[in-house]
Amino acid sequence: MGLLLNAGGLFVRRNPDAFWRMNEGWKMKGDAEPSEAYLSSRRFTGAVLLWIGSFFIIMGILLLL
Repeated sequence: MGLLLNAGGLFVRRNPDAFWRMNEGWKMKGDAEPSEAYLSSRRFTGAVLLWIGSFFIIMGILLLL
């Protein structure tokens, strides 16, 4: 679970506009770009996913010890 969350967090942090293109970008004509507020919120979401994933990994390792 932790590895999946970390992978998702890394993807969102590196490509914050990927989901915008899938969900909203196709509705726009021309070269539309997501707003800076949207990109910032996606980057924050990616960071949260990384924190939660790292927590799960650390707790899993501690549980094995």
